[in-house]
Amino acid sequence: FNWRSSLTQHRRIHTGEKPFKCLECGKSFRQSVVLLRHWRMHTKERPFLCAVCGKRFSWRSDLIKHHRVHTGVRPYPCSYCRE
Repeated sequence: FNWRSSLTQHRRIHTGEKPFKCLECGKSFRQSVVLLRHWRMHTKERPFLCAVCGKRFSWRSDLIKHHRVHTGVRPYPCSYCRE
């Protein structure tokens, strides 16, 4: 592994260690970022705002996907019919 933190994360797969615990429901996670994603489910936090329609999202990646509704971009055409 290139980084000590990457090795630490990887080891948790083998050891079963889940040091990041949700204070709301008690569920535990191997990575802090996964706990954050889970936590937003409890808090309903939606910090990412669509500048076009005002809809809010918990994750930037969801906002980016949503933005295609406004732009009409469809990056994955069917290889059979090109739709």
